[in-house]
Amino acid sequence: TNAIVTTLTAAFLAYTRSVGVAYFVAGAVLCSITVKILKRCVRQPRPVIVDGRRKKTYGMPSTHSAVITFFAAYITLACMRLPIHPSLPASPALSRALPPLVVIPLASTIAVSRIWLGHHTWPQVVAGCAYGLLCAPVWFWLWTSGWNEYGRVVEAMVPL
Repeated sequence: TNAIVTTLTAAFLAYTRSVGVAYFVAGAVLCSITVKILKRCVRQPRPVIVDGRRKKTYGMPSTHSAVITFFAAYITLACMRLPIHPSLPASPALSRALPPLVVIPLASTIAVSRIWLGHHTWPQVVAGCAYGLLCAPVWFWLWTSGWNEYGRVVEAMVPL
C-alpha cells in the first residue's frame, strides 16, 4: 500500500503542480515522522505474527493507520473548504464529492487490514487513526489561517 499511495500522491502533485498539494504531502510526511517518534516513546510491541516472529519495530500507534487517516481527513477537508485548483475538473461531483467517496473507504480498509494481517492490535490501529485525525485538521487550519498566502506567491512563480 505504501508504494501505491506514494505513487498516486506523487502523480497528483506532478499533475497539479500545486503548492497546496505539496503542503499536504509535507503534512503527511510530518505525520509519519512524528508518529514514528511517538512509537519509539511508547515502545509497545506488535502482536506475534503468524510465523511466530515479531517485527523489530514497535506497534503503538500504527503509522500506516495514522498517515492514511491523515490523507482521508485532509482530502475531505480540502474538498469541502478549498477552491478547486485550475488544473482539476470544475465539476463539483468530480472534484468535491468523488475524492472523499474514494479515500474514506480506502483508508478504512487499509487501517483494518493492519489488524487482519496481524501487524497491529485494535488499540494500535485506533491510536494511529486518532493521531491522523488530530494532525489533519491542525495542518489544514495552518494552511487556511495564512500559510496559503505564501503558497499563492510560490505557485505564481511556478509555470503551469
